[in-house]
Amino acid sequence: MKTLVFHLSGMHCAACEKLTELELREVPGVSSVRASLARQSVEIAGDFDDKAIEDIIREFDPLLKKHGFSLSSEPPQSVVKWGEFAAAAPVALILITLFILAQKIGLSKFITSSEMGYGMAFGVGVIASVSSCMAIVGGLVLSMSAYYAQKGEKARPQLLFHAGRLISFFVLGGMAGSLGSVFQPGPLVVMLLGLLVSGVMIVMGLHLLDIFHWTKRWQLALPRSVGERIHALQGRRAAFMPFLLGATTFFLPCGFTQSMQLYTLTTGHFLTGALTMFCFALGTLPVLALLSFSPAATQGREKSGVFFKAAGLLVIFFGLYDLMNSLVGYGLIQPVFNL
Repeated sequence: MKTLVFHLSGMHCAACEKLTELELREVPGVSSVRASLARQSVEIAGDFDDKAIEDIIREFDPLLKKHGFSLSSEPPQSVVKWGEFAAAAPVALILITLFILAQKIGLSKFITSSEMGYGMAFGVGVIASVSSCMAIVGGLVLSMSAYYAQKGEKARPQLLFHAGRLISFFVLGGMAGSLGSVFQPGPLVVMLLGLLVSGVMIVMGLHLLDIFHWTKRWQLALPRSVGERIHALQGRRAAFMPFLLGATTFFLPCGFTQSMQLYTLTTGHFLTGALTMFCFALGTLPVLALLSFSPAATQGREKSGVFFKAAGLLVIFFGLYDLMNSLVGYGLIQPVFNL
């Protein structure tokens, strides 16, 4: 029995830690795995039959490569691909301009009843669904689909999973909104919560840009034991289990989900909180549905640096936008944009 430590690049959040551990634990001979986002490393214990380090890496690396992670025995050289910004920045600028124009001409009235808006919540969900922070949910979907396919069930479990996810995000989002009304936070508390949400979003955007590695240490995450218990549900074949599994994804440690959950506390209203989280979950639905019914389409898929940098710029913009709204709402600054 040996314990080996490898460097692992490409992780962005606590969900990436869990995904790494789940993948490597399935390898024969591996007894335990512990990934660390802060150290960008993974500790693997098991019986390796006197294999050379290079052979172990060649065996494990393909399992992680499909998720955009890279295993090595030496610390990877930090290289920022600045050239990708040349393509990412114009895309982000066009989308930001469209958002501002929509605000100017009043289209936002059809998609929002709050400062953030249901349209923005949906957009954050879309970005989350194609980022590595949602990889753990995709892993749950794929493993659940494979498990039930072996039992001859191809559609019902997936439909139950997505129904459970949408319903739970609506109900629990509403409960979070109601919780805010029970505590009746004053203007200062609302501002501080808004600043916290903005900070989480800005840090997530910096993660996606992959420029400052120190941001990987700034993560909100549930205890590991919670994620372990949620993932353990997929092996149970009770009729309601896919629905329950979808519902429990509300509690998985995804930074995007957590920022939206924090925001719902500031709404102080059941329906606003419920619709905000529902729109966020709805934004994640297309990609997760694709994973459910076309798992082969995800094989060999790697991250697009241009896409993640464009998404990172958008998330940072929305974080700054909410930051300014929080400060304006408390009266500390005048509106920067007359939206």
